[in-house]
Amino acid sequence: MTEETLTDTEKDFVGSTDKNPSHIMPKKLTLDSRLKFSCHPGVPCFTACCHNIKIILTPYDILRLRQRLHIPASDFVTQYTQPTYLEKTDMPGVQIKLREDTGGCPFVTPEGCTVYSDRPSACRYYPVGMADFHEGGTDDAEEEKFFFIVKEPHCKGFEEDKEWTVREWREDQGVDVRDEMNKEWLRLVMRRKSFGHQASLSEAAKRMFFMASTDLDSFRNFIFNSSFLETYDVDEDTLNAIRDDDEALMHFSFRYLANTLFGAQGMKIKKDKLDAKIKEIKQRQDESLQKAEQEYLELKAERERMLKESK
Repeated sequence: MTEETLTDTEKDFVGSTDKNPSHIMPKKLTLDSRLKFSCHPGVPCFTACCHNIKIILTPYDILRLRQRLHIPASDFVTQYTQPTYLEKTDMPGVQIKLREDTGGCPFVTPEGCTVYSDRPSACRYYPVGMADFHEGGTDDAEEEKFFFIVKEPHCKGFEEDKEWTVREWREDQGVDVRDEMNKEWLRLVMRRKSFGHQASLSEAAKRMFFMASTDLDSFRNFIFNSSFLETYDVDEDTLNAIRDDDEALMHFSFRYLANTLFGAQGMKIKKDKLDAKIKEIKQRQDESLQKAEQEYLELKAERERMLKESK
């Protein structure tokens, strides 16, 4: 196992997670690093990690879980989640609403997880975490990725004999698929986080981010039943895909959010709308200049009047 200590940047990441930093082992791992771990009904602490925990849900988590339960996204969010903020930003998200009587996940029983094949990404990662750095959260920044172990005192899974590489563990848990599905959304969160507190999202931007991240049905309605398609130039193949395919719509929502929140490329405004906006801006600038000139002339006239009166 690699025993490099974490850099200052990596320590900042560890301190920013919702996990208890004291449980994160200060060792930088690669995909070929090895660990001993296994979780199954025979482990004494089985399902203990499913209690008193903050499980943030990604858009793909919500999509898979509400499909599993055969309910609309809005019903899933209302019944099974509660609001939170993401990675110490002002970006609104949701986390699993734990049971009041047990403090446990609503999908866990003494026999295990009832939605195991569709369980959230956060559950799949444990006990191997990943840090994925992109300077400023931009797509073209150099990627810096490493892994670490979360080792909590109650967890007996580390006493099991099963040994894996980090790569094998991630493949077994289906993490690679989740990483691919979640990466553009997570990059939005990290990009917002990189701005710090000197800038804040408008309430309208927060509402749009929340809708696109949690309720694809409403986002689809927004696209096809508002002025959206009068403003944006979306090709026919994309329209056909997002009309019926939830995963295609989810990835489209990430492009839209990156464009509207951070000015990223990927969305094209129709030429007539763009020309109208440019004309509107120019008109406001002209009106502003005219107003400033008028105010100057009025001040000049007032000054000349006062000079005359003082003589």
